[in-house]
Amino acid sequence: MDRIRVIGGNQLNGIIPISGAKNAALPLMIASLLTSDTLTLENVPHLADVEQLMRILGNHGVDLSVNGRREGQTETYARTIQFTCRTVVDTVAPYELVSKMRASFWVIGPLLAREGKARVSLPGGCAIGTRPVDLFLESLQALGATIEIDGGYVEVTAPKGGLIGAHYTFPKVSVGATHVMLMAATLAKGTTVIENAAREPEVVDLAACLTAMGAKIEGAGTKTITIEGVSSLHGARHRVLPDRIETGTYAMAVAMTGGDVTLEGTNGALLENALDALRQAGATITETETGLRVVRNGNGIQPVDVVTEPFPGFPTDLQAQFMALMTRSSGVAHITETIFENRFMHVQELARLGAKISLSGQMARIEGVSKLKGAPVMATDLRASVSLVIAGLAAEGETMVNRVYHLDRGFERLEEKLTRCGAVVERVSE
Repeated sequence: MDRIRVIGGNQLNGIIPISGAKNAALPLMIASLLTSDTLTLENVPHLADVEQLMRILGNHGVDLSVNGRREGQTETYARTIQFTCRTVVDTVAPYELVSKMRASFWVIGPLLAREGKARVSLPGGCAIGTRPVDLFLESLQALGATIEIDGGYVEVTAPKGGLIGAHYTFPKVSVGATHVMLMAATLAKGTTVIENAAREPEVVDLAACLTAMGAKIEGAGTKTITIEGVSSLHGARHRVLPDRIETGTYAMAVAMTGGDVTLEGTNGALLENALDALRQAGATITETETGLRVVRNGNGIQPVDVVTEPFPGFPTDLQAQFMALMTRSSGVAHITETIFENRFMHVQELARLGAKISLSGQMARIEGVSKLKGAPVMATDLRASVSLVIAGLAAEGETMVNRVYHLDRGFERLEEKLTRCGAVVERVSE
């Protein structure tokens, strides 16, 4: 199993290209199930989760064509992929595929809308909380679906004439459930109104792609989304938006180590709350013609309190990285996690590097220390894994991050991007 070896102490200076967003690419890929035409997606990152979803879509009958690779580039560069599902050959998403990645459960919406039925295994993914699927199922029931759960599978059936538009209010904000209901409603008869919808940029990106495919959608990016159902969707070409979590991660790495890095191909509007927190911590962040410039020279890291919230609040997917940054602050910071109940598993690993962190329910108290010291650590989930890399960049000596398959699920070419900016980071294969 691969490990990541980090030697701390170097500032980061240079350019880091930001990849397409994993959390946008996955629902966009799943949207290809809604049409028999070809959906072409540009800027698709090369990640383990993307590869796994490609296998799942192939199981349903989606033909894939990967192109756009330039001579001399490795396969790990962002790609243009064509997805064509002339016929859905199987409406079953089996356990052995779905259990490996939670987002694969989202195929339930398009399969139900297009074929009138689906049998999908209950999902797997990172162990960061229970994350039940009740909101998914309740929203599909609102569209007229009949649902049964049997043997670890969810079986959904549409009414004889197809799904029917409805007015539905989510009892709590859910990005995944908003994705699923949005996709299903595009082919429902009549008008669907989604209240308390997720406002994340990835939802807006999906809505833009679906609109290019012929859907009629208004209000994406607000709490109320209105969908006028159409009889069919057609093909389209769409570019995956920049990864705001990767953007924030590298911005925090610069704030942690010091230096001057341009994050190329990204957009600060995608994560304004997180960037504000970084500015309070002592980083200088400015918009450039090509992206964002992040600088921290001289001054230390200031303690900043944050609370994770749905967009436009501070992203839960940046909580672990920000905690790593706060371990080196000049005071005491507090981080409150309101989205997932088990998302502090990285605390004990950061403590192995010398961090002083105490937990009280969903709040972490981080007392900054003057130095961290390298040690072997274990990645517990996707975002926690990269927080350990960030801490290792500022630690004395060697940090060895184990179980980096989590890292490969969400960060494209991490070692290469950091190494080009002066970090000492390498993959060690056993």
